[in-house]
Amino acid sequence: MWYNLDENNQPVECTIREHIAWLDKNPERKAVKQISVGDTYISTVFMGLDHGWKTRIPVLWETMIFGGKHDGYQKRYTSHEDALIGHKIAINLVKKEKYGIFYNIWNWISNGCAMRSKC
Repeated sequence: MWYNLDENNQPVECTIREHIAWLDKNPERKAVKQISVGDTYISTVFMGLDHGWKTRIPVLWETMIFGGKHDGYQKRYTSHEDALIGHKIAINLVKKEKYGIFYNIWNWISNGCAMRSKC
């Protein structure tokens, strides 16, 4: 099954022709988030084609890591929200590997823990 996204990033079933026409009009909607961390590239995309072959909920988003220790990492999702969360998880995975303990300290400080008494 093929899908497009409505204005709220909810999947709408369609034909392959409708999907191609939608992509032509909305090319920026294919890439959800993309970032480079050093020489490693992290990409989260809307695939349009259901990759959940035997699942009841369509699997339409995917995060992949290209390069570095986690090259080939791949996770797929059933919602736009889960894809955004998965993208952040992949970024943290790469940054933690690249920066080690320094990333953990920076992440702790940037989340405001240094200013709160409960941390």
